Amino acid sequence: MIQSIQTFPTVTLKEFLTLPETKPAQEYQNGKIGQKPMPQGKHSKLQTTLVSQINQRAEQNKIVYGFTELRHTFVGRSIVSYITVLQWSNIPPIG
Repeated sequence: MIQSIQTFPTVTLKEFLTLPETKPAQEYQNGKIGQKPMPQGKHSKLQTTLVSQINQRAEQNKIVYGFTELRHTFVGRSIVSYITVLQWSNIPPIG
């Protein structure tokens, strides 16, 4: 869910995707842009530890891979999830 700290004028998803990335990330939903809150200490440590544990167990056999702060754009929304775990076959080639 998007928690807005600052709101911006209504724009289209296409317009939003042309904007530069920011820190903290901005997210788009229902024509509105909201800024994602920055995770604090315990949250950030848990996020990093969890993704590390997932990748230690699953990367070698190419089962899944965990990512942090990955942008997802679909069905009129563009969000940045704290943790994303993708099946190996769904990871696009990097390069």
